[in-house]
Amino acid sequence: MMRRFFIPLRIPVRLACGALVAAVPAAVTAAAGEELADEELVVTATRMPLPESEVLASTVLVGRDAIELSGASDPGDILRFHAGLDLGRNGGPGQTTAVFIRGANSNQTLVMVDGIRINPGTIGLAALQSINPSLIERIEVVKGPRSALWGTDAIGGVINVITRREAGDRWTAEAGYGAYDTEQASLNGGMSIGAAQLGLGVAWIDSQGFPTRSDDDVDRGFHNLSGTATLRGDVGPADVALSYWRAAGTTSYSDYFLAPVDQDFANSTIALRVGVPLGDALSANFTASHFDDSIDQNQSTDYLRTRRDTIDAQVDWRIASQTLSTGAMVTQERASSRSYGDQFKSDTSAVNLYVQDQVAAGRHRALAAIGYTDHETAGDAWTWNLEYGYMLAESTLLYGLGGTGYRVPDATDRYGYGGNPDLVPERSFNLEAGARHRLSGTQTVSLGWFRNEIDELIVWAADPTDPYAGQLENVDLARIEGIEASWEYAAAPWQARVEAIHQNPRNVTTGERLLRRAENSLTINASRSFGPVDLGVDLLATGERKDFGYPEPVTLSSYVLLNLTARWRATPALTVSARLENALNEQYELADNFNTPDRGLYVTVGYSMGAGSQPARIVEQRGGDSAGSRGAYSASTSAMRTGR
Repeated sequence: MMRRFFIPLRIPVRLACGALVAAVPAAVTAAAGEELADEELVVTATRMPLPESEVLASTVLVGRDAIELSGASDPGDILRFHAGLDLGRNGGPGQTTAVFIRGANSNQTLVMVDGIRINPGTIGLAALQSINPSLIERIEVVKGPRSALWGTDAIGGVINVITRREAGDRWTAEAGYGAYDTEQASLNGGMSIGAAQLGLGVAWIDSQGFPTRSDDDVDRGFHNLSGTATLRGDVGPADVALSYWRAAGTTSYSDYFLAPVDQDFANSTIALRVGVPLGDALSANFTASHFDDSIDQNQSTDYLRTRRDTIDAQVDWRIASQTLSTGAMVTQERASSRSYGDQFKSDTSAVNLYVQDQVAAGRHRALAAIGYTDHETAGDAWTWNLEYGYMLAESTLLYGLGGTGYRVPDATDRYGYGGNPDLVPERSFNLEAGARHRLSGTQTVSLGWFRNEIDELIVWAADPTDPYAGQLENVDLARIEGIEASWEYAAAPWQARVEAIHQNPRNVTTGERLLRRAENSLTINASRSFGPVDLGVDLLATGERKDFGYPEPVTLSSYVLLNLTARWRATPALTVSARLENALNEQYELADNFNTPDRGLYVTVGYSMGAGSQPARIVEQRGGDSAGSRGAYSASTSAMRTGR
């Protein structure tokens, strides 16, 4: 039985959470006096590196330092501590995982590794659980549609995982052990080869796990061996980079009948990028990439396969306060599957063309983008983004955004069990408005409203005489409307962040709440350094959610999840980290009848060698201000700061 099926996600926010929200600002205000950390660059929102303050779209940025302190086992466990990013999972770490951005379906989120799309063509859910955090430099999340620039799936938003690019001759080794006999190790480093730079990374994790189903008692574990490699250098005036990422392993679980089964998986990307300056104001970037996704069931001949080749070209022209970008993507995809005896193969091609214009003049900022897609099976589609921001004062930004997105039905939607070859793409229309204000050099607050309507929603139309029979159809309209608010503080030795969201994710056609999405959630993150010791708190309070049930949906209870972290820099080279996961030992579900981890302790020891044994915070670019002349993932990742 093939398994990357999925699941999504009530809370009276508890008094303890309210007390903590009140306590954190009071505590950190006492430490005021230092400026906010230097601004980070954002690539995903506009396909070019921009300072965070110049990006009008709502974004979430997670840097290397925050990833290390979190001790998380996959990106989902990191992103869940940000409002508007609901997590669903079929059991423990290593099991099928998805993120719901602002109430949109999980398969309406585009997931990329280094700008390469990893949503498979067989089923739309990307394998986030396969990406080892030890290999991640940063994670960028853009909320809202981005189909004009990135194509299909970018309805709820985009998650871009950017892998590590170590600077100089420096190596870091880590080894750890924790609950459920979880063992892990990693090695990351870089070296110079003449004028070129070579970066390498390898990460391994193995866990005995716990029963995936709540009515089962058989532990089901996983193991994952992952690696990255990057070779980068200059060839004449061009910046050339060859990058590779791969994750492979085995996931065990219990099927619908509680039989213990397992499956092998492998995911990989390889990309060649070339950035060429064409004068003082003009630059071009070219990318050729290949993506592989496969699952093989070990108790049967069932499998899933996706092979995707993409050619991507972009030209940027900077004139005074304006940047004009135009580009094209050509994609060839081969998808195949065998499940329960049903088998299909689907070869499709698509062409995406886009133009984007950005203006920053005085107090005004604006962006306009339009995209055209010609898809072999879904026909053509036009999508767009319009954004405007006005600096009301030195520290206050008012903004309004509008945009559209779409999602092409995947091969399983069209040809799998209950598939319908006549399905048309899901389409969305999004509006957003809000304000961002810097209270001081150390504090910022934001408040935003959003509304996303998704038409031609693909749903399962069950046969009234047989709940297990039916067909997928475009029949529904969904509307998600909500308010987000955040407060952020950064002044050494404190960092703190509070985020909250209230949303109403509804199927307008039926009037029912969309499944596995909370109406209310609150997240709190606070960390403080005591000399060589860093202490951190991550808290998530999530409301009740509805989930699949027959004949009526079931209700998943609200919960509060608390993680405690600590890191001790014993020497410039030696670091010891610990994470107490689910410190309150909350018994909760992310999907009906699937278990989640109990309280557990995880400890990691790291050792750095070379380059003074200190993490590099900023890696200088060669060639002055040539960020625009280099590929987005060679230039920007070398210029980015990592501390958030």
